[in-house]
Amino acid sequence: MRYLFLLGVACVALSSAPVLAQSAAPVASAPGDQGEIVVTARKLDEARDAILPALGASDYHIDRKILENQPGGVDRSLVQVLVQAPGVTLDSYGSIHVRNEHGNLQYRLNGVIVPESISGFGATFDPHVADSVDLLTGTLPAQYGYRTSGVVSLKTRSGNFDNGGDVSLYGGSHGTVEPNGSVHGNSGNLNYFASASYLENDLGVENPTGARDAIHDHTRQYRAFGYVSDILSDSSRLTVFGGTSIGYFQIPNNPGQPSGYTLNGLSSFNSAALDQNQREITHYGVVAYQYAGGALNFEIAPFIRYSQTQYTPDPQGGDLILAGVADTSRLSSLAAGVQFDGSDKVSDSHTLRFGLFVQNERTRSNVTSQVFRVDGSGHQTSDVPLSINDAGGRNGQLYGIYLQDEWSLTPTFTLNYGVRFDAVRAYTSEQQLSPRVNMVWKPVRGTTLHLGYARNFTPPPQELIAAPTLALFAGTTKATTIGTAGPVKAEREHYFDVGVEQGLAPGLKIGLDTYYKIKRNLLDEGQFGPSLVLSPFNYAQGYAWGVELSASYTHGPFDLYANVARGQEKGKNIVSSQYFFAADELAYIANHYIYTDHSQRWTASGGATVTIHDGIGTLVPTVDFVYGDGLRAADPAGIVPNGGKLSAYVTANMGIAQNLDGPGWVKGLSIRFDVTNLFDKSYLLRDGSGVGVGAPQYGARRGIFVGIHKAF
Repeated sequence: MRYLFLLGVACVALSSAPVLAQSAAPVASAPGDQGEIVVTARKLDEARDAILPALGASDYHIDRKILENQPGGVDRSLVQVLVQAPGVTLDSYGSIHVRNEHGNLQYRLNGVIVPESISGFGATFDPHVADSVDLLTGTLPAQYGYRTSGVVSLKTRSGNFDNGGDVSLYGGSHGTVEPNGSVHGNSGNLNYFASASYLENDLGVENPTGARDAIHDHTRQYRAFGYVSDILSDSSRLTVFGGTSIGYFQIPNNPGQPSGYTLNGLSSFNSAALDQNQREITHYGVVAYQYAGGALNFEIAPFIRYSQTQYTPDPQGGDLILAGVADTSRLSSLAAGVQFDGSDKVSDSHTLRFGLFVQNERTRSNVTSQVFRVDGSGHQTSDVPLSINDAGGRNGQLYGIYLQDEWSLTPTFTLNYGVRFDAVRAYTSEQQLSPRVNMVWKPVRGTTLHLGYARNFTPPPQELIAAPTLALFAGTTKATTIGTAGPVKAEREHYFDVGVEQGLAPGLKIGLDTYYKIKRNLLDEGQFGPSLVLSPFNYAQGYAWGVELSASYTHGPFDLYANVARGQEKGKNIVSSQYFFAADELAYIANHYIYTDHSQRWTASGGATVTIHDGIGTLVPTVDFVYGDGLRAADPAGIVPNGGKLSAYVTANMGIAQNLDGPGWVKGLSIRFDVTNLFDKSYLLRDGSGVGVGAPQYGARRGIFVGIHKAF
């Protein structure tokens, strides 16, 4: 009944939205002067940001200037940007872990959730379109649900009612070619921005060997983004934005792998000659109506996202000879829904915030497997493969509603408390009422203390679940030794966080943050088949803890930062998708806590930038580094799953950019030179061992790149 009541309140708010919009000033009264339009747009931006503040959470903010000044500039990937934040661990396949969690990241564009794509190698979003990037962690306020280890919030470039654009070309090592272009402008109250980029190189996926160059690792990636907003009045705006990402990836080869099966009389195959490929597609779009009427502000945003991943094995039968299985798979997901967020300043000391989220997702899985027949001992009985098709689909829904109050008890003490209710109806049907509370206190100038608790509810990623038909593969090389396939469940978490930030001098501040998490049905993901799409499973119990120390200094021409984090995550008793695992692993984990495969004890990062005015513009040298203590690996003694650890590593990058400020065509021209992995360190991100880990992956060797950029 409580759920129905809260849902009804939100639906009333939604249904009243048109009335509120009609009461606003008509379009004809919208400001006509260009300066007034810009002021109105900024006011609406501020009102939108005020609806979704990060009160009590840790907010790592990266503005456009920082993005452009880092080694590689905006041509580096979003992962390379985020790995510089406190407590972020680098992993293979273009993924990161925030506070030692696998996935559980939410992406928002201009405050609106964009449902996650089917996991793969290509990034849906990139820094080219970002005006700023925020990574929110900790005990998030009630408006943030579903994916809660971190929220990656991108504020996209919008044009800012200026006419112009830019073009750039970046490239170098590993056959890298990366052109990009954008245009922005306005027409009256209309403001627009559009961007397109292309990336081609010979290191689309991490190299499974330590060699400088990978074998069969070419990639082509296309991305486009568009943004249009129309100021309807001095208190309302309509915004439409969307984008696309299309990537083609060769799966890199690992030479010298042994052959295990016979195909039509052929019992050997050179693993360096495999031709496996993966294609990834994501399209998304959002329409957002915003009303900013003083005390009352709200935004309603319908959205849609389509994602597809297709994997094709070696056409010559190499997969069959080497592994006894060749899967041709196609996974797709179509998600559509609506997000509503609002705020009402009911008094000088209380601001209420409320919202609703509804999503429907249709997922499809179609896997055609070529396999061999085997006898009871697992020995191949025929060299002629069988073709078995396993297809399925599911409609699933997510529902969420929240209400919270920002209570300013004193000018220096704020209590933000609220509750959200979430429900999932897909491969699992579950729901949870989740209280949230955060305290922010500024006892003296320059000091900020925060203390928070959050009850979190994380549904399993529907787009990654394909309910198996295990009986189809009985008596074949794809048969599993474990016949149990418990359903993947939602993770439930108690999250505690306390931290302090202290300003020590003008531009210098340090921060210390600690957290502890108690988990039930801890969600994890692993690679369990030839297709490099991850599959989720649950540990019945889990916990995680960590400490993060950060420091930054910004003064005059100098920008410096450094972060170090210590943490771990452990789980016990695998209770879903058990067929992915070996019997001895399941037996040990049933009674012992083990490290999750993505848990890393120590992580550190840092960087420095200097802006030098040299008479022809600005010269900007920059450096940064990442330290990883090593992800988990197999136990050298062969007893404890994930009982080992990879070697620690440090990689450093450097760059230098000359921004010209001369007359004529020279104005707006920038030339840069970058070196990644400066000391050519050969290091393992994964060694192919551990629970749910596939092939080994090495970090990229040294790369030298040059770029030219022209703004107009």
